[in-house]
Amino acid sequence: MAIIFSKMSGKNDPLYGKFEHPIKALIQSESNELEKKKSILDDLFNVEKSNRYAETVIGQTDFDTFMATKEGAGAENDSIELGFKKTIEHVAFMKEFTITKEMADDAKFGMGTNMKNIPRNFVRAYYKTRTKLGAWAYAHATESSGIFNKARVDLTCGDGKPLFYKAHPFASEKLKSKNQSNYYFKNGVCKDTAAFEDALNTLANIMRNFKDENGDTLGYVPDTIIIPYNRPKFEAIVKKVVGSERTSGTDYNDINIQYGNWKIIVLPQWETTDDRFILMSSEANKQLMGSMFYNRVPLDIQNQVDIHTRNYIWNGYCRFGLGFTTWKHVLLCVDGASCDGATELSA
Repeated sequence: MAIIFSKMSGKNDPLYGKFEHPIKALIQSESNELEKKKSILDDLFNVEKSNRYAETVIGQTDFDTFMATKEGAGAENDSIELGFKKTIEHVAFMKEFTITKEMADDAKFGMGTNMKNIPRNFVRAYYKTRTKLGAWAYAHATESSGIFNKARVDLTCGDGKPLFYKAHPFASEKLKSKNQSNYYFKNGVCKDTAAFEDALNTLANIMRNFKDENGDTLGYVPDTIIIPYNRPKFEAIVKKVVGSERTSGTDYNDINIQYGNWKIIVLPQWETTDDRFILMSSEANKQLMGSMFYNRVPLDIQNQVDIHTRNYIWNGYCRFGLGFTTWKHVLLCVDGASCDGATELSA
């Protein structure tokens, strides 16, 4: 992720010229360090570059199986239908920080502590914005859209439904009357290790049997569990179930078939009043281009001296977008006696 700098206007001012290069060095150093660290964004989304105002992903049906023919007869004609399409538009975000003339005067014998922290925090705010947007999108994906930092963000898939929904339609004409669910609820599903382990078995099978637009089984297996940040008891249950070689709570210490199969993500910025969890197939997310995050413009930083106040101003601009092209890589389950927009999970 490159950072673009402009030359400082008013560079002939020796006081500000003294600060410009140290600040740039701090910003570049902090950016390089943060870029090397794998973030939650990389676990939840396919992160790609974009050089357009928006990116569109179009799905399509696949060819059906080959049919037998009699000797000398011709083949039956087959065709491909266009599926749902999803357009993800990029959003511009900006931020400024100011070093006052007085602050610069007082720091002319060496950059003060505050002047060192401001540039670092400025870059951290950029990376934090990206990560928070990604976490926020998953946390609010039972809705069609929402407001993040004053920007309205579309949370629907290509079928026009929210990412998590009980009746996702098929795109193909022959299956128009059918639908699929990736949003479930069941009372007590997260109450203890036995209930949660049973739910994992059931839901993993449901996800494995998600159908493509021809009605054929996709066969993707979930490998990631995403849980809220503020549910410590449920977090402990999840870790016991997927982190123990033997089934927890049994007198005969049965083999745990969930052991070693899961990655756990405790998602910051996702706080709930009930226990709930998301299952994701990282392979399906990649192959189906499920959750997409596009970098349109990297952090672009310009700086100048305001002639009216003599303050030293740094301005940052960036542009990126995210969205869900399909829903078939994720599934949400809520612990409750009822849940609007969700399907009840049967035993």
